[in-house]
Amino acid sequence: MTDTALRPWRPSDLPALLDAVRAGDDLPRQLDLPPDPSDDAVADRLRTRLLRWEPAAYVLAVTADDRPVGSVALTHVERTHDTAWVSYWAAPAARGRGLTTSAVAAAAHWALGTLGLHRLELGHRVNNPASCRVATRAGFVAEGVERAKLRYDGVRYDVETHARLATDPVPDVPLLAVRAVPVGDGDAAASAARAAAPGGAA
Repeated sequence: MTDTALRPWRPSDLPALLDAVRAGDDLPRQLDLPPDPSDDAVADRLRTRLLRWEPAAYVLAVTADDRPVGSVALTHVERTHDTAWVSYWAAPAARGRGLTTSAVAAAAHWALGTLGLHRLELGHRVNNPASCRVATRAGFVAEGVERAKLRYDGVRYDVETHARLATDPVPDVPLLAVRAVPVGDGDAAASAARAAAPGGAA
């Protein structure tokens, strides 16, 4: 049986990230990369975006037998109002079997519990029903549409926003285990990870 879980990204996850980016035509866009990114460009995204583990951002790898097959990020963590922005992606081989839903639900449960946040927000293009299903099944309620918010290749897209509150019902989906470092160690862990990553600096 495959062991699926969430954990912080590691510098050694670069080969898995490269495989995911090469397999999914949509992933370079999600990582703000060109359509056919170089290994160095992907390594830079790992170092600057996925290895984040700090008070303002926690990025979790979705793993199968400890190999990353997706990601769930909690960014723009804001402590005046206890809110954060959620984003997620999955490699093509990990799609269509509920893994991303369980990962997003687990990350939300962890954020609302361990991190003590109250409101989590996310958004998806209205022409992306798969992402909408993930959000809804993970307990995020649709709240409205932001018109023409995103632009890709010269085309504007409306974005549907969702949110989940600490007081909302817990969704009836299996949760992945969250194998995360203690929150209090976040800054030290993030600094050490970025220093160890390709191209990193202490």
